[in-house]
Amino acid sequence: MLSYYTNVTKISEQASHNPAVRQTVARKGQILYMENNKMKVFEDRKIRTAWDEEHEEWYFSVVDVVAVLTDSVDPKQYIKKMRSRDPELNSKWGTICTPVQMIAADGKKRKIQAATIEGILRLVQSIPSPKAEPFKAWLATVGAERIEETIDPELTIDRALATYLQKGYTREWINQRLQAIQVRKELTDEWQDRGVTGGKEYAILTNEITRAWSGMNTQQYKKLKGLKKQNLRDNMSTTELILNMLAETSTTDISKEEKPTTFEENQRVARRGGRVGELQGRLWKQKQESLLSLPKTPWIFQSSLMRL
Repeated sequence: MLSYYTNVTKISEQASHNPAVRQTVARKGQILYMENNKMKVFEDRKIRTAWDEEHEEWYFSVVDVVAVLTDSVDPKQYIKKMRSRDPELNSKWGTICTPVQMIAADGKKRKIQAATIEGILRLVQSIPSPKAEPFKAWLATVGAERIEETIDPELTIDRALATYLQKGYTREWINQRLQAIQVRKELTDEWQDRGVTGGKEYAILTNEITRAWSGMNTQQYKKLKGLKKQNLRDNMSTTELILNMLAETSTTDISKEEKPTTFEENQRVARRGGRVGELQGRLWKQKQESLLSLPKTPWIFQSSLMRL
């Protein structure tokens, strides 16, 4: 079955020196070092995951996996019933599952029951689902991709490129989007170094930046674009991505220079960084308004005007 190290004394060089690439998870005196939470997608359903850098294992949210396999509206209740009808699974539950901090629905990090691929496969045995076999194949793919990306990190970029191309994005837009991901990562790394915690605090600071250059907070921006759960940046134009990158890069640079020590100071830095893109943002909004006043034209033509 599963084996765990009760005393982790060696941590990867990257994980031990960069708090942005790990999180600490405690379980009965054990310490596991996890990468930042990531989402994996199976049949358009998101599953929260975390990568254990030390032991090179994926951890998957148990409740997410159960929800995907069963389509249950109450996966937590399904888990209770599953454990009650499978005594062997119930007796080994504490070995199969371990609490791992992941992002909850409210955006905060909370301890979530999670399991490795081996543990998830054991759970699948207790779930009668037509999705079981495709899900097993998907798990194998996830594991193989991580090993490949560890050997060659450029594969991560290649796979992101392929995904966006499949969705119909242009190469010009994709190049800007991949740069935006890197810029965002550098900003959140800086925030973590300044003691900013994820979830709600990240959202507040992001709103400060977005409001400064666009005049709208994130929710207002998504409403303007008619978005609900979709990723805002994935629905930005190339120009919007550039403006947002300029604001976030400026925020990172100012923060590194001034080294804010309180959340309020980080807010002020975020506003200042966002204002760097304010002038460009005003020019962009003027262009938007002029486009709205034009006669209706094909979308492709309007997109080309936006790049003038």
